[in-house]
Amino acid sequence: MRLSLTLRLTALFASVSTIVLLILGALIGASVEQHFVEQDMDILSGKLDLTRHALERVHFAQDLAAIPQQLDDSLVGHQGLAVVVVAPEGETLFATSGAEFPHALLGKPITTGVPQPMVWRTAQNRPFRGIAAQVDTGIAGAGPATVAVATDISHHEQFMASFRTTLWFFVVLAALLTGFLGWLAVRRGLAPLQAMKRKAEGITAQQLDARLAVDAVPAELAELAQTLNAMLSRLEESFRRLSDFSSDLAHEFRTPVSNLLTQTQVTLSQMRTTEAYRDVLVSNVEEFERLSRMIADMLFIAKADDGQIVPSRQALDLVPLIDDLVDFHRLVADEKGVMVNREGSAILHGDPLMIRRAISNLLSNAIRHAPPGGSVRVLIQPQDAGGVVIEVSNTGETIPAEHLPRLFDRFYRADPSRTGEGMHSGLGLAIVKSIAEAHGGTASVASEGGVTCFGVVVPG
Repeated sequence: MRLSLTLRLTALFASVSTIVLLILGALIGASVEQHFVEQDMDILSGKLDLTRHALERVHFAQDLAAIPQQLDDSLVGHQGLAVVVVAPEGETLFATSGAEFPHALLGKPITTGVPQPMVWRTAQNRPFRGIAAQVDTGIAGAGPATVAVATDISHHEQFMASFRTTLWFFVVLAALLTGFLGWLAVRRGLAPLQAMKRKAEGITAQQLDARLAVDAVPAELAELAQTLNAMLSRLEESFRRLSDFSSDLAHEFRTPVSNLLTQTQVTLSQMRTTEAYRDVLVSNVEEFERLSRMIADMLFIAKADDGQIVPSRQALDLVPLIDDLVDFHRLVADEKGVMVNREGSAILHGDPLMIRRAISNLLSNAIRHAPPGGSVRVLIQPQDAGGVVIEVSNTGETIPAEHLPRLFDRFYRADPSRTGEGMHSGLGLAIVKSIAEAHGGTASVASEGGVTCFGVVVPG
């Protein structure tokens, strides 16, 4: 069974409060008890000094007979006080009525220093606290007498028993009260979390733009609210991209699938020659190849988005690599009368297949959008930090600025008229961006003055 955070914090608060109150109660009880001990010791020490003074004034054995009367006079008004005086020969010189002193106290009286009190109970179960000491008399050659003084502490014990009962009652009451107040404080303190919970419950796929109010929560929860808002922003962006991707994917698949279906239905509508069937199959193969390329490109981008594309790092001489790609695309360029040239040189550390694919996509895109008689330039620029900038630019129409930020999005086309013959999936630039980011670099585009330039930065 999992306990709620409110119950856990309440239990913790109540436990800590109870422990503090118990310790405080124990300290108060011990302090009161010590006060009574000190109070009793003041009385006992005073009576012990009085008895010592009286014995010191005795110089002859016959004078000991006057000691009981002196002690009786000194004890007038001291209820519950007991005194016993034992002569050096063991004879009891004085003892108050009903005084019961334990042998352990009378048998070990101290000779010097402050005597330690002893607590005992009489046969009538009356508690006493007493001290004993050896006192010298004024009689020459006589040994010390033993003096024991005790006081009844019944009223002390009764007071302490009542005090402890009252104290522990209030400790228990205070513990329950602090627990209840702690519960109220915890519930009030966690109210912003409950509000955040209710707000989060209302967020659906259609309301991903909702955000938690950072200013309305305590400072301790502001960072959590900001983190959740950032997460919602990422989810909203991912959901939007997924929705756009699904929509674009359906749109892009619809054309080749519709072509295949229509052409197949028309072909099957009547008997045809073997050569006619062959022509239809060849046309279908072209559409299937287009679908296959599109699927492969989508799988590559999906893996790149999930961080599953980990490029190898090899030293690549970009001059022969780009020259080879220029030769590969030269046939298409010559058909349009587009001039392609390369400038610069550099060594790049990256994955050979990925870098080749990215540059090939940029070249293909530039040649396709260059006007007849236009030009395409590939510029290689090494950086001081060891990275390389590869720029592929082409002459032609200037792309409006509002389209530039989205040119690397999947299936995005600034102008349907720039799609050529419809044989391209619209994923080429998205793949270029994924390859650049997989290498820790960036992809960019600029278009002005009739020149469009795509750049890829690959760090060293």
